[in-house]
Amino acid sequence: MTWKGPLNVSTSLTRRHFSAALAGLVAAALLTACGNGSSAGGSGNTVRFGYIGDFNGASLIAIADAEGLWKKHGLKADTKVFTNGPLQIQALDTGDLDFGYIGPGAMWLPASGQAKVVAINTLGDADRVIAQPGITSMQQLKGKTVAVPEGTSGDMILTLALKKAGMSKSDVKLVPMDPSTIVAAFSSKKVDAAGFWYPATATIKKQVPDLVELAKDSDFADTVSFPTAFVAGNKLVADHPDKVKKVLAVLRDAIAFRSAHTDEAISITAKKLGIPVDQVKADAGNNKLLDLNELDTLTKNGTIDKWLKGMDDYFVGAGKLKQPVDPKTYYTGDLFTGAGQ
Repeated sequence: MTWKGPLNVSTSLTRRHFSAALAGLVAAALLTACGNGSSAGGSGNTVRFGYIGDFNGASLIAIADAEGLWKKHGLKADTKVFTNGPLQIQALDTGDLDFGYIGPGAMWLPASGQAKVVAINTLGDADRVIAQPGITSMQQLKGKTVAVPEGTSGDMILTLALKKAGMSKSDVKLVPMDPSTIVAAFSSKKVDAAGFWYPATATIKKQVPDLVELAKDSDFADTVSFPTAFVAGNKLVADHPDKVKKVLAVLRDAIAFRSAHTDEAISITAKKLGIPVDQVKADAGNNKLLDLNELDTLTKNGTIDKWLKGMDDYFVGAGKLKQPVDPKTYYTGDLFTGAGQ
């Protein structure tokens, strides 16, 4: 570059200022082009991942951490524990989270267009309608106080059990509560019953060992399946499919490890959550693990779509959805199977 103009003191200072500014702009451009990997959106290699502190919600995250799977696929993970799925869907919507985990009761949220299901995890059997000692049937809950975390699988199992008993939520005194409050309220007998799940129910049993389980997921296995899943923000899936594919490759590796080394996976999860191995093992027993071959086959042959359609029908009846939707609009099964190729 040739500088034009008289070389007096003022011009020399201006020249140095210009050169310094130009150097700064070049450096900034290089940093922008290369990226420092610290951003959590689609352009960086850091993934903000939510999970729930139980075997279903945490095992794959724990395995990915312990086995170095994030690094293997060129990612860094910033993980955060949540108490339920709907809170994670909210965080996806506000851009505070990239990926999360939901139980079956929150599946209406991606079905209504608020997120994408990027991977099916397990089939759950952890949900229960629990009642205080002396209550032996759903019919006896009429007029009783029943706690439930709204929009969760606890809400779902309660709704299904009431319907089976010829009742509805209007027949009970429904009290929305977050999970930790339900543990305290039930243990202190401030509520008569709850739509809830394991392992939190096991915590309550320590205080109320003779509580009664009035209903469980498997009671409805003939009509409804209860898949748990991993979800991602709509914008991330649309704008950064390559990053989603990397995350799915991590989840696929973790699923393969969990299937082949289930006892070790339980120990790894217990260590991450800071709870006894026996407690995590009991929690794992309430779920059906699906290996990669099963998940790929069930995705390709339409079985998972059928599961999701069955849930959509439930959510329509429960007033969560206005009408059934095609699972292909929110389950990105092609991305999941493609990540294994």
